[in-house]
Amino acid sequence: MKEPKVIAYDLGTGGIKASLFSVSGNILSSVFIPYSTCFPQKDWQEQAPEDWWDAVVCSTRQLLKQSSIPSEEIVSLAISGHSLGVVPIGKDGRLLRKTTPIWSDQRATQEAEDFFTRIDYQTWYEHTGNGFPPACYSVFKIMWYRNHEPEMFAKIHQVIGTKDYCNYRFTGRLCTDASYASGSGVFNLHTWQYDADYIQAAGLDASLFPEILPADAVIGTLTEEAARETGLNPATQVMAGGVDNSCMALGAGGIRSGEVYTSLGSSAWIALIGDKPILDFQRKPYVFAHLIPGLYTSATCIFSAGNSYRWVRDTLCMDLLQHEKETGVNAYVQMDKLAATSVPGSNGVCFNPSLAGGSMLEPSPFICGAFAGLQLGHTRADLIRAAMEGIALNLRVALDLLQSYSPVTRDMLIVGGGAKSPFWMQLFADIYHLPIVKTNIDQEAASLGAAALALKGTGLWLDYQPISQLHQVERRYQPQEETALFYQEKILPRFRQLTQLLGVF
Repeated sequence: MKEPKVIAYDLGTGGIKASLFSVSGNILSSVFIPYSTCFPQKDWQEQAPEDWWDAVVCSTRQLLKQSSIPSEEIVSLAISGHSLGVVPIGKDGRLLRKTTPIWSDQRATQEAEDFFTRIDYQTWYEHTGNGFPPACYSVFKIMWYRNHEPEMFAKIHQVIGTKDYCNYRFTGRLCTDASYASGSGVFNLHTWQYDADYIQAAGLDASLFPEILPADAVIGTLTEEAARETGLNPATQVMAGGVDNSCMALGAGGIRSGEVYTSLGSSAWIALIGDKPILDFQRKPYVFAHLIPGLYTSATCIFSAGNSYRWVRDTLCMDLLQHEKETGVNAYVQMDKLAATSVPGSNGVCFNPSLAGGSMLEPSPFICGAFAGLQLGHTRADLIRAAMEGIALNLRVALDLLQSYSPVTRDMLIVGGGAKSPFWMQLFADIYHLPIVKTNIDQEAASLGAAALALKGTGLWLDYQPISQLHQVERRYQPQEETALFYQEKILPRFRQLTQLLGVF
């Protein structure tokens, strides 16, 4: 057999990317398949697990066809999955709900309130590191199932996460890893196990929560059905995989304490890797267990970044999308050019990007986004630039919080789809008032993290050190001092003021 290969899946909010990696950790080919989110009611955000699996199947088959790699050369796979999923699996092994709440769904506010009549909120946070609005976390969504869909709840055998559902379809095994379990709301960061007191306080049975395995553990090989559907070899080994935050951290080179990066995707966060979790009840940075035992990914985040900018594209730039279909010129590239014709501060327009609600950085989890300061003389270019500035400003607020625990003095690595825009990266350098680094990895960080799990789990890598050598700096953006001071002294205070106003709107 020729040199073995692995497949990494990046199961994101907007779709899945399947990537074929060589043993050296380089991408040979990749395929992206989108899927949709539905919004049945206010604060409800759901996706269909079958859509994830269909996307896995479709992307895998396209990847095999596109790469012309025989399936026998693919020895293992691993998945990075978006967090806080609650997929109910029945006692008969079947999926019990066509669509299930995703990470940003906040319907379970009453369940969270009930829980905290029995458990001290501060103690819970300091044990779990769960700094999102509590209703986002899995345990409260499971309680919502019990309270609102009792007939379905009675049939549940276990509730698993997003990537864990795909692993279940691959292998027939129900399990998770510590990084994903740390978003369950009942995982103790200090013991790296479920906390029996929290499960009891939720009124749930411990058996509902899946077995926890190391992220790079081999959980099995493909079932005959999965092999037939995907076209992969039945002997392909499947790793436990990890939550997207931690896969991104690993793929961004976060293999030791002190590393920091910004992820700029549909949502966005700034993360610091450490051997201790950063816990502060007043400001609530959120923490996930890292893929590497003994490390933590502590982060501050915003719920809407690329998805809010996509809304701007789809709502204000439909002509650019049409032009993209006709000519192949990317609409975002055209938007960059328009934004560049505006000026720092967007001629007075300010944009808050909280179109999917607020994280703990915001004054309310129910905050909405807004354009403010609009006048008749403003142009579409001003609105586009304001949107790009607003996302960067919101992340600057997150950065200021993180820096209060561990000052960032080195270059800031930015990964994710937004890193492809040179114009936006310069905006970030000015608004962060830090040098920004883009490497060759950018959008592939989560995929690289998952691939590293597949490579180490099968013994092709001895450790995760090769990741550091894979990052090659493509460009460094230096802050323009005068512009950076303008953003810091004039625009950032306006943005903070707008956020406070929207929090009570």
